[in-house]
Amino acid sequence: MPSSPSYIRLLGGRLCLDFVNTTPLHSELSWEGLVLLLEANRIVSADRGAQLLALPQSDPPAAEGLLLKARRLSASLRKALTAMHRKHRIAAEWVEPINEILRITEGHDELIFEDGAWRMEFVAREGGLDWLLAAIARSAAELVAEGPKAPLRICANPQCGLFFYDKSRTHRRRWCSMSVCGNRSKVSTFARRHMGMPDAMRDARLCFTSRTSAVRLWTRDHSHAQTPAAPPKADASRARI
Repeated sequence: MPSSPSYIRLLGGRLCLDFVNTTPLHSELSWEGLVLLLEANRIVSADRGAQLLALPQSDPPAAEGLLLKARRLSASLRKALTAMHRKHRIAAEWVEPINEILRITEGHDELIFEDGAWRMEFVAREGGLDWLLAAIARSAAELVAEGPKAPLRICANPQCGLFFYDKSRTHRRRWCSMSVCGNRSKVSTFARRHMGMPDAMRDARLCFTSRTSAVRLWTRDHSHAQTPAAPPKADASRARI
């Protein structure tokens, strides 16, 4: 049965960032994770992905060889991206795995029409299995070549750590996804403000708020109440008659 790419969250905005984000920090890329990423980014079809998932059983050396290259590429790229984010120098040894894939991969650039616009995409020539990493390596090379001006960010959620390419108009995006980490931050902030205080303090605050509201309500209601009319003054002209 074809595997589903729905388990991969494509939040990075660049293929190489989604590739690194597939592997949690201090973890190793899995074969399934690699195949699902390739499917999600349409590098391989669902049918081809299903065949690749079975490769560790049908051809263990081939699968192991590609996975080792992918893991090396992922680990080195994470170091390079972290250095870029911190505005530090990128070591040559971190770039070598990228160049290694680029050197052994043949292919061509091709214009692809997608989402109402044309874009340039590298189409690797299928030979062996290394071509599966070609688009990732090319994406990484393009990002590294942007240098310090690249709007590379790390999610503000310390428990997340995903990389993303900030395409926002103000370049002040903080979260990998507002619907995920952004909302979690809002909920956490609300909980700290309203649930972190002792019960007695919270009850006292609620009581004070209730009394304040009651006073405001009483003042508002009585401000519209009509004051008793003063007795009419005697007509001075009649008093003189």
